[in-house]
Amino acid sequence: MAFADKFKKWLFILSIIGPGIITAAVDNDAGGIATYSLAGAQFGYGLLWSLIPITVLLIWVQEMCARMGVVTGKGLADLIRERFGLKITVFIMLGLLFANLVVMTAEFAGIATAGELFGIPRLIMVPIAAVMIWFAIIYFNYKTLERLFLFITLFYAAYIISGVMAHPDWGDVFRQTIIPSFQFSSGYLILLVGVLGTTITPWMQFYLQSSIVEKGIRKEEYKYARWDVIIGCILTDVVAFFIIVASASVIFKGGSPVNSVQDIAAALLPLAGKYVFVLFGIGLFAAALFGAFILPISTSFYVCEALGWESGVNKKFRDAKAFYVLLSLMIVLSALVILIPTIPLLHLMLTAQVINGVMLPIILIAILKLSSSKRLMGDYVNPRWLTRVGWFSVFLMIVISITMIVTTFF
Repeated sequence: MAFADKFKKWLFILSIIGPGIITAAVDNDAGGIATYSLAGAQFGYGLLWSLIPITVLLIWVQEMCARMGVVTGKGLADLIRERFGLKITVFIMLGLLFANLVVMTAEFAGIATAGELFGIPRLIMVPIAAVMIWFAIIYFNYKTLERLFLFITLFYAAYIISGVMAHPDWGDVFRQTIIPSFQFSSGYLILLVGVLGTTITPWMQFYLQSSIVEKGIRKEEYKYARWDVIIGCILTDVVAFFIIVASASVIFKGGSPVNSVQDIAAALLPLAGKYVFVLFGIGLFAAALFGAFILPISTSFYVCEALGWESGVNKKFRDAKAFYVLLSLMIVLSALVILIPTIPLLHLMLTAQVINGVMLPIILIAILKLSSSKRLMGDYVNPRWLTRVGWFSVFLMIVISITMIVTTFF
């Protein structure tokens, strides 16, 4: 009987796990792969140290959103509209809608690039992927989609394997991970903001909170949802760590020039071997496909919530027309843009991450104010020390973003 009880408890815990791991894992989308690869290719192991504070910050942000979703039963955009009014909400939503369109285009850029690595033209790869994504979102319910997303996360193991197979200098790796280094150059600061922007993206917070609401997780189940968030955040940055390590070990030390994702893969082939090249390509495709699934759902979630419209993948098309029309438009427009032959794929992916890095402080201010409200959160309100740490983190991110802009111009 004791065994049966334990088995039922583990089944119950597994039924709650999903939103935290999925949301954190999709951080490592096509733009993230490109950004981490560039960070390693251009600065070696010099940006590894940033993953430690970024992981702590990611856990902090995701935990607040998960807690708000469980306590209020509402999405983040819903709460922002109720607290700050419709005008401010629409302004934030328009900024995020633009950023997400760029990021969504970057996902299809990753799909196109992965196909081209294996000799498949983007004119074939992108339309097939777009139709497959649209069909799955329209016809699958949330539970089925969640299982599909958890399966895709397994492909991130390809980057951990490729990082080990690149034979890095582990002593140097761990030294530069623990001991921070800093450079006041525009290239370094742009990539630092890019790493921050791809690891902690504004749309993630909306997706996590909405998916927790959609899944119906209750207050008494929150402790399991919290561990779901923590494990997901740690795993996603472990993958980011190995992407930087692989790129730094092979490309930075080899001195190969990098102007595109194809350049990164081409450098891996002769220097690290065929298997690392194949793993890189498979990982890029899985990551880009994952992001292309999540982004239109996330965007439709928060736009519809902000305007008070029905939303959710568990709803039929006739019950949430705006939700499905918006995500369909995002898929079609971003896929069409990426079919333009002269589009610079790598620059587009990096630009998307920098936009997210600049937008992030605005969203964090709203999250901090909401999760620190005793009236809204009751006994689940932020402790005072956490709020202070949060405001310091927001201030630090604003300083980094401004520094990046100034150094780029001057």
